[in-house]
Amino acid sequence: MSFSSDARDEVARDIVKARHCRLAELSAIIGLNGRLSVSSEGRYSLSLHTENIAVARKYFTIIKKTFNIVTVISIKNNAYLKKSRTYTITIGKHEGALAVLQAAKYIDREGNVSKNLLLQDKTIVMNACCKRAFLRGAFLAAGSISDPEKFYHLELVTSDMEKALELQHVITAFGIDAKIVGRKNNFVVYIKDSDSIAEFLNVMEAHVALMNFENIRILKEMRNSVNRQVNCETANINKTVSASLKQIEDITYIKETGNLHTLTANLREIAEIRLEFPELPLKELGTMLNPPIGKSGVNHRLRKISDIADSLREVKEVHNGYKEHDN
Repeated sequence: MSFSSDARDEVARDIVKARHCRLAELSAIIGLNGRLSVSSEGRYSLSLHTENIAVARKYFTIIKKTFNIVTVISIKNNAYLKKSRTYTITIGKHEGALAVLQAAKYIDREGNVSKNLLLQDKTIVMNACCKRAFLRGAFLAAGSISDPEKFYHLELVTSDMEKALELQHVITAFGIDAKIVGRKNNFVVYIKDSDSIAEFLNVMEAHVALMNFENIRILKEMRNSVNRQVNCETANINKTVSASLKQIEDITYIKETGNLHTLTANLREIAEIRLEFPELPLKELGTMLNPPIGKSGVNHRLRKISDIADSLREVKEVHNGYKEHDN
């Protein structure tokens, strides 16, 4: 199973005892997964849809425990995906559907309900515990979270901008940064920051998913830290090797042009040691001198040798230029 499925199943298993929290959770489910049908006589029927059997079981349990009304469960196989099924819980009787819609705050003071199921009374998410329950319902109905091994992304998908804003408002009440983006005909409320995703899981009280998420985060951070350290050490080694090769090239050039004897005793000493020990870092080269000197002192002497080699090369270029001109 995916990380998202595991998190959804964990949330689906938790049935809160407080009626007001169950109603808040059911309200989010209805708004994001519900379909309202109105007959020609103005009578309601309400259905909730999901492809997750654990989620379907929770829908049924919440309605049964909260309202004790009759629901019909139907299962439909997906024509394109053989293993995929859609579970539908239907409240077919008008009185039952009306009671659920009223309790979930989807009916206004005049007794009307919007066809796209917009929340009519925000008091259902007034308490912090009810906000948590509302977000649990929203995640069950329309949420998903990416595998944190790959990247960090949590989203809630809705077909209505007003619903997306409502979700964003509830999420930000917990200090979590959530943004909204349009995607085809939908609006997506998403969270990309790993700390914010961890807090969202904590708010939903998905503690097992949170623990697994944090474990993966720790391992990723450790791997990234090791990779950074290895890259840094590799870069330093490459830099040291490149510098050593340039120093040897300069010393060899001075030697081949017969100018090694022109160097001062200090420069000649470091030049001979560098040729003998090309792999040693500057600090260790300094300990082999008499008297020993530090890394900066060795670097200073090797720079002087490099300047002398460059000067000799310039003189040779000028001399060759004159010869070509004379010819």
